[in-house]
Amino acid sequence: MNNDLISIRMKFSFFLVFISFCAQAQEKAWMLGPFVRPENAQPIISPQSNTTFQDPVSGAVVNWESMATFNPAAIVKDGKVHVLYRAEEKLGEKEIGGHTSRLGMAISEDGFSFFREKEPVFFPQSDDQKKYEWPGGTEDPRIVQTADGLYVLTYTQWNREVPRLALATSKDLRTWEKHGPIFENWKDGKYHQVESKSGAIVTELKNGKLVAAKIGGKYWMYYGVPNIWLAHSEDLINWIPVENHEGNRVPVLSPRLGYFDSWLVEAGPPPLLTEEGIVVLYNAGNTGDIGMEGMGNRVYSAGQALFDANKPWKLLDRSEEPFIKPELPFEKSGQYPEGTTFLEGLVYLDEKWLLYYGTADSMVGVVSAPASKY
Repeated sequence: MNNDLISIRMKFSFFLVFISFCAQAQEKAWMLGPFVRPENAQPIISPQSNTTFQDPVSGAVVNWESMATFNPAAIVKDGKVHVLYRAEEKLGEKEIGGHTSRLGMAISEDGFSFFREKEPVFFPQSDDQKKYEWPGGTEDPRIVQTADGLYVLTYTQWNREVPRLALATSKDLRTWEKHGPIFENWKDGKYHQVESKSGAIVTELKNGKLVAAKIGGKYWMYYGVPNIWLAHSEDLINWIPVENHEGNRVPVLSPRLGYFDSWLVEAGPPPLLTEEGIVVLYNAGNTGDIGMEGMGNRVYSAGQALFDANKPWKLLDRSEEPFIKPELPFEKSGQYPEGTTFLEGLVYLDEKWLLYYGTADSMVGVVSAPASKY
């Protein structure tokens, strides 16, 4: 057999193996992915102790990202990936929720190698939101862009009393206008004292760019934990939670006993409107005794759910297995040793999806997938 024929057969065998791998990794045809880690995957953003910042509230100079850098939002601006990540300074203990969180900025041309700015770009200040953001800080962002270029940031305000889902806007990712808790004024603050977080606004891919999508003349947002709820808006600033005829919020996605999402579900990065429907990537917590066998208690993995493109509250399908879970050492070591692959950022760049996630409440990772069908 000549060398050319051997080479052709080897290439064909590799192709079959690749297709088989993709078929196994892609559980359902409507799902995004399959996502793969970079070769010899390492964190793309890790804590560092040599960056300082003079806090405007306390006046102290702090090592603002010395403890942890995790839970990233992501957006493409000027052809580059901009990641806004949650950062905490080291205070001598590792109690989750006991630090002050601020949002740092990292920028990349290829989505894998990042340049990090030395000071945070979003943080608590002595403004009208201080009562909601101090001393716990600004946490766990998601970000979308409108067709006319306005950036809309959802994040958690943490005053160490009640976590609240809040919103801010910017035209340049530098100067931000804070709009406060999204449910502060709705029905005289009916949900203002109720825990809320993780706001993921539905997007669509237009001319190679992800933008906030309108469905039935409204924008839609999946939010919350331990269930996922739904809200809508006409202007991306004022939001109305979806309720039933009794005036109660109705979960559109809930935990399932016996699965990887048996403990909780939580909205991930901005969902994507596709021809099949709205694809919602969500974070999932496992309960050891009544959850997915072999995964472990309190482990965070991630699933995907499909909702009707015209009825965002109508669940059509759902993954049976996690499409990403903690596997590498940096995904299972840090503040949260049980392990997390906590998704918050999804971008489209160079005909591929880049998905950014927090690892063990300590670092940031990335996985990628081809996006040719979009």
